[in-house]
Amino acid sequence: MSRTAVRRSVATATTALLSLGGLLLASHPALADVSNGGFESGSLTGWTSAGTTSVVGSGAHTGTYAGRVGGTSPTNGDSSIAQTFTAPTGATQLSFWYSVTCPDTVTYDWATATLTDATTGTTTTALAKTCTNGQGWKQVTSSVTAGHSYTLKLVSHDDNYAGDASYTLYDDVSFTTATPPPGLTQVSTDPFTNSSSQHATELEPDTFAYGNTIVASSQVGRFTDGGSSDIGWNTSTDGGTTWQHGMLPGITTYQGGTWARVSDPAVAYDAKHGTWMVAGLVIDSNVNGAGVSVSRSTNGTSWQNPVIAVGNDGQGYDKEWIVCDNSTSSPYYGTCYVEVDVTSSGNAVVMSRSTDGGATWSAPVAPSGGPSGLGGQPLVQPNGTVVVPYSANGSSIRAFNSTNGGSSWSSSTLVANVSSHGVAGNLRDGEGLPSAEIDGSGKVYVAWQDCRFRSGCPANDIVYATSTNGTSWSSVTRVPIDATTSGVDHFIPGIGIDPATSGTTAKIGLYYYFYPNANCTTPTCQLEVGYISSANGGSTWSAPATVAGPMSLSQIAGSTQGSMVGDYISTSVVSGKAVSVFAVGKAPTNGQAFDEALYTAGPLTVTGGSARSTTHGAATVPSPHLTRPLPVQH
Repeated sequence: MSRTAVRRSVATATTALLSLGGLLLASHPALADVSNGGFESGSLTGWTSAGTTSVVGSGAHTGTYAGRVGGTSPTNGDSSIAQTFTAPTGATQLSFWYSVTCPDTVTYDWATATLTDATTGTTTTALAKTCTNGQGWKQVTSSVTAGHSYTLKLVSHDDNYAGDASYTLYDDVSFTTATPPPGLTQVSTDPFTNSSSQHATELEPDTFAYGNTIVASSQVGRFTDGGSSDIGWNTSTDGGTTWQHGMLPGITTYQGGTWARVSDPAVAYDAKHGTWMVAGLVIDSNVNGAGVSVSRSTNGTSWQNPVIAVGNDGQGYDKEWIVCDNSTSSPYYGTCYVEVDVTSSGNAVVMSRSTDGGATWSAPVAPSGGPSGLGGQPLVQPNGTVVVPYSANGSSIRAFNSTNGGSSWSSSTLVANVSSHGVAGNLRDGEGLPSAEIDGSGKVYVAWQDCRFRSGCPANDIVYATSTNGTSWSSVTRVPIDATTSGVDHFIPGIGIDPATSGTTAKIGLYYYFYPNANCTTPTCQLEVGYISSANGGSTWSAPATVAGPMSLSQIAGSTQGSMVGDYISTSVVSGKAVSVFAVGKAPTNGQAFDEALYTAGPLTVTGGSARSTTHGAATVPSPHLTRPLPVQH
């Protein structure tokens, strides 16, 4: 067996605060009850050691010292340090930092960490086996329960092979509070009180921006078996700094309409006709998706009763989306398009169009070949070509297009097969659904969650593919949020692109949900919201920022397919600043079952950074690889 011993210096990272477009994201304040967690005593006081361990006075994450587990010369087997402590009041996470020197492979040498809850008798893997070299300091967080007794064991394993000693530095072990970062603003809340749905709950938002105006919509008052009491509107006229909100009239019986429920909100703007539109999936009393409604407004704050664009014909429908052609150079300027799938016909995808500001809609047309799927998100290029990426029922991402204003639609082409890790905790995560956006030149970006870059599919990254014509697609590219060995699971992406930018200067904002520990359970999973940006079309990215959470799954709406923040979220980029609204659950204090509302982190500047995206290291995905079925209900 031939090996190469490589020794690289350990990088240090001491930044504790990250400024993003006026929002200051700070490390959560540390709590007590970890003895000598920063090793600043210059010894391992407070820790129980086994094997080769020491304290080093150089290369610490912060301060002067770090704990070293393993040696600079080969050792045989596990070396470890461990400590038992009680999680203090207010603690929701245990955090530590590690830096691995491992010139071998994870087959032979590795760092790992476990956290045992003596109160419940359960052990979780806080750090999965990892073997990297020269990648610097990485952070691990694990959810904890205040008052419980825990034992943290930090390990480095070496197989005693001459010439490639492996060791791990550990530092800054601490409990942290769940205080959300400053700047998180509540946009709206659930006003309904009907006993048939869950209150207070808001979830599954979409956004669209035109000029400095942003309109967001969401489900409000979620039913467990599908749909909501109504769709809410949330409108900002200053680029996402301040918001107005209300409920769409005339859809459900709770707002003067006739439908039992409504779901799947999507927003568009028709510049030619000066009209905002919110599409929804109307649901009848049998919980059947009966068709697509379109509510219209000239200012984003005063809304008309809806028209039915598709359906109300006895068939079943799901996951509609809407877009308008706003390019004055397009021969189809002012044409709007709705995509929806017909569940009663095997998820047959159909398209409808409007040329009068959404007042009337054409009979639906199926693309060539009759594709089956859901979650299509149509986009319009400057020349009028409409590109529609969609999920082929969770197995792959495909796309079709129209070059004649929606009179006919092409057959679909493959964007990529999907390799997806089943998200833990019975969270409804929209597995396989794409988030699609377009830059100023017409280049289409399609993002989704995928595990192809992680050996064994233990967690998802956010990945994307691009196309300039809707038929030929790039290789799948990984967004570098963290290391592929991080143990963090990322899902429900919402990608946005500044329409005034394009190509190598395209400004991209990406919000997403994540678990710091992919290997969690329903009681222990901690759900958070992250943000990352690129200022050069996705070549390199900023450091990620956590903008909301952690929240427990018991704090968000339940559904028959799991706890729910939505099958999708969305991002809009206005003048170089990324805006998203997203569902955040908190402990209810007003006697209701939930306090799940829409929040925003404010407009966050697209700064970009130096973390390079990659297409390398992905497993080949020749056929679908899913670890559980894709949700298809409303």
